[in-house]
Amino acid sequence: AVVSTQSRSRYFFLFWRMLGCVFFMGKLGFPFLINVYFLYSYSLRLETGVFDGRPADYFFLLIFNWLVLIILGFIIPLKIIGMPLVISVLYVWCQVNRDTVVQFWFGTQFKAMYLPWALAAFNVLLGGNGIMELIGIFVGHMFFFLKYKYPIDYGGVSFLNTPQIMYKYFPNRSGGVSGFGQAPASRRPEARAEGRHDWGAGNNLGGD
Repeated sequence: AVVSTQSRSRYFFLFWRMLGCVFFMGKLGFPFLINVYFLYSYSLRLETGVFDGRPADYFFLLIFNWLVLIILGFIIPLKIIGMPLVISVLYVWCQVNRDTVVQFWFGTQFKAMYLPWALAAFNVLLGGNGIMELIGIFVGHMFFFLKYKYPIDYGGVSFLNTPQIMYKYFPNRSGGVSGFGQAPASRRPEARAEGRHDWGAGNNLGGD
């Protein structure tokens, strides 16, 4: 019984570590405040944008990114995943709104698709190594590629479908506040060709 209790305690502690590492984003300071701001700002934009009225789908995004980061944590020395999770959420928003112009430090402006890379470069300038940002970009790209790009642009199978049980606890709702972003449209040539008008075969001049 003692061994069984110790085993359960060990597994509970392991699960708590996997969950607790999400909420730690480093020591209180400027980088910490920046991460909190980005988490609130771009998470809200996703919830009121492409995931508007679909809380289960947005929750599945967070769960998927968290699980991928946990798996990476067993492969590489990754003790905290709060910052990479924030960057992964930001990366998804930036890909959905890739042509939206965003503002960065000192009044600089550029398209949203470059924002995660700018954050990585800015962290390096502040003395960091940018590894956490790159991991977040990798995880965010995994979700975006499997959820949107591969099924839509390449006609592949959709691997990331929200489990039905999540809709039971987070049902879809109508209405709400519409924000930035919508699901990416297909970029395949045949998909674009479907929008062309069929003008008919035509007749040769001078024919009977």
